Amino acid sequence: MLRTSASRVLDDNDRDEVLALLDSDPVANVFVASRVRAVGLNPARLGGQMWGFGPRGGLVSLCYAGANMVPVNAGPEAVHAFADRARRQGRRCSSIVGPVEAVSLLWERLEPHWGRARAIRRAQPVMATTSKSAVAADPLVRRVRPEEFDILLPACVAMFTEEVGVSPNLGDGGALYRARVAELIRIGRSYARIDDGRVVFKAEVGAVTPQACQIQGVWVDPELRGRGHAVAGMAAVVEATLGCFAPVVTLYVNDFNASARAVYRKVGFHEVDTFMSVLF
Repeated sequence: MLRTSASRVLDDNDRDEVLALLDSDPVANVFVASRVRAVGLNPARLGGQMWGFGPRGGLVSLCYAGANMVPVNAGPEAVHAFADRARRQGRRCSSIVGPVEAVSLLWERLEPHWGRARAIRRAQPVMATTSKSAVAADPLVRRVRPEEFDILLPACVAMFTEEVGVSPNLGDGGALYRARVAELIRIGRSYARIDDGRVVFKAEVGAVTPQACQIQGVWVDPELRGRGHAVAGMAAVVEATLGCFAPVVTLYVNDFNASARAVYRKVGFHEVDTFMSVLF
């Protein structure tokens, strides 16, 4: 039986060591690194706890435990320690997401205590690019303006519902989701093509660090799919984000979404890792 050591809750005294560990794989860790760089490790600001495995000065692994649970550089011993803490605490997250080996083992430990998941996405290729696309970018894709929030929001809700399988308006009536959509518009990380008040294509830059940025929420109006809007739109977003945010653009996608994977490959993305998501 694998012998485990206890994990510990980290704080801002651990920030430099945490960032050094996160920066060892800037693509896989872009979401967590973006959160830590923005707000530090104080749980009230972070929106959850950061668990560490290993002593101060010898930190080996991390687990972000907020609305999402995200293991970082977590081998079997660290995963078992994180699972023990998560089991004692009880489920507070809406998903577990991260490298497939760590998430698979973490869920194996937690499922007997947390019950069945709503959905499991066992293979989600992580894709990345460092270059402007060779295909032509859509010149009509641009940053969304604050006054266009009401135009963009229905497209965001449709995308989320289609991708995750539940509406973001459940629970709190969508207040947190609307706030996040508005925030991304405000900080210039929401892109779309809007024709006469209709969203044709949209995507957001959900996480940013000096090393990488992550695109999320890619969506094309269902009535306009199959006309090249996704390829041209993504080419425009890649060009904009490489110029504004980071030298690597990344995203992850469900393995069964063959059309999306084909779009991303055509734009110039290539597979660099595999994630897994457990959704509640």
